[in-house]
Amino acid sequence: MPKDRRSFFERLTGSVSAPVRQEDYFDEEETEVGSQPPRAHLAVTHTKLKAKSEPVKKDEDWMAPDEEGQLTVDVYQKDDELIVQSTVAGVRPDDLDVQITREMITVRGKREQAREIAHDDYYYQELYWGSFSRSILLPCEVDVDGAEASLKNGLLTIKLPKMDKNRSERLKVKNE
Repeated sequence: MPKDRRSFFERLTGSVSAPVRQEDYFDEEETEVGSQPPRAHLAVTHTKLKAKSEPVKKDEDWMAPDEEGQLTVDVYQKDDELIVQSTVAGVRPDDLDVQITREMITVRGKREQAREIAHDDYYYQELYWGSFSRSILLPCEVDVDGAEASLKNGLLTIKLPKMDKNRSERLKVKNE
C-alpha cells in the first residue's frame, strides 16, 4: 500500500490540497553580505527569497469524486472494554456502517449537503460533505457479539467488550 503523503491536517479533515512547489511562489535573489576584511578574498553570498506577486490558482475540482474523507476518532480503554468515539454531526444513523472483527473496526458513512449552493456564493467552505471512512486496528481482541453503538448529539460511541484471554472454562465430557 502506498504511503499517504497528505499532511496531518489533510488526513484529519479529509481535505486534499493542491501540490505546492517552492519555485512557484518564490524568486531567488543572490546578494553580497557585508564587507570582508582585506585578507579574506572570498565573497559571501546568501539567498534571499521574495514572494512572487502571482495569485494562487484555485482548482475548481480540488477533490476527486471517488475520494473519501477520513473520520477523526478517539480510542480509549476501561477495565473491561474499548471505547471508540467520533463526531459524525449531520449524519443519520441509517447512513452509518460499522463493521467489527476481533482485531479491527471500520466506520463508513456519508454526510450529504441539504441543498446545492453555487461555488461563488460561499465566503468560507470548510465543512466536509461526502463519503468518509476510518479503519482502526484495535490494541486487543474484542467480543464482536457484545459490541454496542449509539449516536447522541452527533457523537458516535462504540463500546467493544475486551476478550478475556486468561478466562478458561471446563468442558464436561459426555459419555456416548
